[in-house]
Amino acid sequence: MKNLRNSTIAIMMAVLGLTSCDINDDGDTIIVEETPTAAALLLSSIERDGGTPYDASNPALSFTNAENVFLPSILGIDFRIDRSVVPAGPTARFPMFQGWEVTSNGPREAYYVITEASDSELARELGVIFAPRMANAIGSGGEQNSQWSDDGRLVFEGTVDFSPKRSLVAGGASEDGLLVGFPPAEVNPGAIADDNWSSYVVLPNSNIVINAQLVANSTGIHDRIPHPDGNSQAQEDDLNNPNFAPDQASVVMQLLDGWHDDKPYYFHIVTDTSDPAPAAIELGVFAPKLANLPTFGVFPGGSMLPFSPTANGRTFDNGDGLGVQGLNTASLSDRQVQDPTNTFPIDPSDTRYSPMWDAHITEFTVPEAERPILTSFDQINELLEQGILIPFRGNANPSPLANSLSDMLTATGAIINCPVITQPEESVIGTQIGSPRN
Repeated sequence: MKNLRNSTIAIMMAVLGLTSCDINDDGDTIIVEETPTAAALLLSSIERDGGTPYDASNPALSFTNAENVFLPSILGIDFRIDRSVVPAGPTARFPMFQGWEVTSNGPREAYYVITEASDSELARELGVIFAPRMANAIGSGGEQNSQWSDDGRLVFEGTVDFSPKRSLVAGGASEDGLLVGFPPAEVNPGAIADDNWSSYVVLPNSNIVINAQLVANSTGIHDRIPHPDGNSQAQEDDLNNPNFAPDQASVVMQLLDGWHDDKPYYFHIVTDTSDPAPAAIELGVFAPKLANLPTFGVFPGGSMLPFSPTANGRTFDNGDGLGVQGLNTASLSDRQVQDPTNTFPIDPSDTRYSPMWDAHITEFTVPEAERPILTSFDQINELLEQGILIPFRGNANPSPLANSLSDMLTATGAIINCPVITQPEESVIGTQIGSPRN
């Protein structure tokens, strides 16, 4: 009976994940301390900071097929898109982790979100997206390593400065008049990373990569954290913004729209980019180290995924109800409030997915009134064949590379970190789920 009782205790302790247990020759239970897993350390930090850690066995939220949410750990989503009602547009509330940056003046508290992991079990435990191709970043020089602090928090090699004031001056017209507004004449990103920062973070003593994106530190907050009162420069930089809530271990971020498979509402966030222009246009962090990730223009090899913005989409709705589109439209809008609504080839249900999107910009050769909204890669390829679209004249790669999605698109040479959160059906638009506000 004693051995049975001790065996039961051992099983219970192991199931709880607190310790491992063994039975010695005398039938006594021996408690063996185990090194906590990465998931355990990260989730416990959420609880210590006043949040509710994700529970893979009993998630706080469940989602319908119509909601089509890819990030199980999300705390809430506001699907309202009418900016006359909700100035920020659609938003999502994320669990927020506290870690440390290493600066020249010593360690500094930093706050970040995790949206993907290259390991399936870690992704399941954290409630994030499984993206195995992220592991291809290891050894490229585009990733950063990390360590655990004594209290089980991630310590990053790099840092981000959120203090710069974001600004953009739209470009003038090209000689042929086809390009207006983009490329910008001047850009100043609202946040700049040092040469050591990458959001592709290799966990300590592992070959696992997570997508850990800084959203705040003592220098300021990410420009994609919407302020309830508006999007002026002062509001973008307000550390007292209630949508940034360290005491609740959560942060609210804007969702950008896009097109995939002829459907809208491909809602994603933008956090980092390897180039200052998209950082200013899409309110991201300029992180130059990302340019070292493998490899521009290549898919399904490498660690990135091609997507296709257009340089000169239409700036007005021509009555078909599909709206506007283009990097030009975003650049010309007041403080870049208009999303460029880019076109994407796959979603996170496909294991070829990666959150690091490799830009393949196109441009129209026809007058603006004749430009359709680009809703799928099939459509883009057809228009390229017809000559209605061409690769953007500013793309870095002069010819297509080994890209299975298109043999006509060329790589621009810019990476944007765009984790995809949800692509709901039309019936979901206007609703809210979970707790979308702090």
